[in-house]
Amino acid sequence: MIRFRASDGFELKGHVYGDPGTARAGLLIAPAMGVEQRYYADFAHWMAAQGWLVLSFDYRGMGASRPAAMRGSLKGLEADIRLWAERDASAALDELDRRLGVGERPIHWLGHSLGGQILGLLPNRERVSRAVTVGTGSGYWRENAAGLRRYVWWLWYVVVPLSLPLFGYFPGRRLRKVGDLPRGVMAQWRRWCLDRDYMMGEGGAALRAQYAALRTPMLSLAFTDDEFMSRRNTESLHGFYAGARPELRRIAPADIGVRRIGHFGFFRKHFETSLWPQVSAWLA
Repeated sequence: MIRFRASDGFELKGHVYGDPGTARAGLLIAPAMGVEQRYYADFAHWMAAQGWLVLSFDYRGMGASRPAAMRGSLKGLEADIRLWAERDASAALDELDRRLGVGERPIHWLGHSLGGQILGLLPNRERVSRAVTVGTGSGYWRENAAGLRRYVWWLWYVVVPLSLPLFGYFPGRRLRKVGDLPRGVMAQWRRWCLDRDYMMGEGGAALRAQYAALRTPMLSLAFTDDEFMSRRNTESLHGFYAGARPELRRIAPADIGVRRIGHFGFFRKHFETSLWPQVSAWLA
């Protein structure tokens, strides 16, 4: 476990995999909403064995970056998604850069779901040489996978509006939905998911231009059986990265001889001979 601080002094925690002395490049893993960094450990170990120095981390309030005093409740923790990106993820990128020798070797980005959405928000995003998104798409609820729409209607219009003022945060563990999240994170995510233009509805023309200006080569891995993201979700989100011209690969389980991949399956160890090499080969 490593410790580093965001620009506002908040202590974050992460893991480093690999040898900084021999690594050819760095890889930062940006987690999905409600997913702790430990979920990515098998993939991180594997990528380190391929020659990358890998850093995973938890956003503030999540996993190892949840303050000890807030183990029971996240009430009072000030955070939203933009802060997670602009301070927490950017600090993780700086920490990886420092360990590689500032500016000496390329750093790549791998974002799972939310982690792929936020790259355009980072103030130091130009430091990223190549980016891979996994299961990333717009969260606009009317374009979600068909089986999810009924569930998210209940979440956005009933559960979240009731729980946030009642608890002061989103008690996802109690509700068995997503996981505990800071109030500001869940409130902002709700606003984005109810807007046809997702984050751009709130960010406006300035944010659209910021995303479109990013020229980082990008690979998007999406899955036909993703229970959250539809094809439209994927295409909509990656349309924000117009300047990066993302390469979209939509993979069916049958393409690799399995029955199921889904939104979270990519990072399971049994895909180390089928899906994981697509990342290492593209980054190399």
